[in-house]
Amino acid sequence: MRGELSEEIVSINMANSSRAIALYERSHFGKKENDILEISLIEALYLLEYGRIKLFQKGNKIEIDDLKSIVREKNLYSRFVVFRDLKDRGYVIKSGFKYGADFRLYKRGQAPGTQHSNFLVKIISELDDLKVSDFSSYARVAHGVKKDLLLAILDDDWDITYYSVKWTRP
Repeated sequence: MRGELSEEIVSINMANSSRAIALYERSHFGKKENDILEISLIEALYLLEYGRIKLFQKGNKIEIDDLKSIVREKNLYSRFVVFRDLKDRGYVIKSGFKYGADFRLYKRGQAPGTQHSNFLVKIISELDDLKVSDFSSYARVAHGVKKDLLLAILDDDWDITYYSVKWTRP
């Protein structure tokens, strides 16, 4: 399957491509615009790592190390590491932008458009300072939209520790 990189989006022509259709309909990657599947750089890197896509930019082939460099330059590598881990665990992952989170997660077997997401994921480096007010707002928003909050804490070795946070009132 061929993807074309432009800016921060990878476009895949879905016309006559059962693999691209399955990527959208069964694996829930990207968003569909007419016959074009638009996937993020993070999704593209994941697919490239697993050999499920060939990536080009203006006719030139993009290798995995090239895309990793682009992802790092755009400060998206920590998101990629968490995305890959969660995707490998079987979750369907969508943007959490509108909730102030990095991702929304759907449990295995669930799909966007048919069910609501179950989790919001916020990624934090173990070296970051986390204000109590920020932490509280993450939990409050998740509770307000009836989702569980997962904090994905990354260490210097890119290892991830997940914490589930629930909002309670005494």
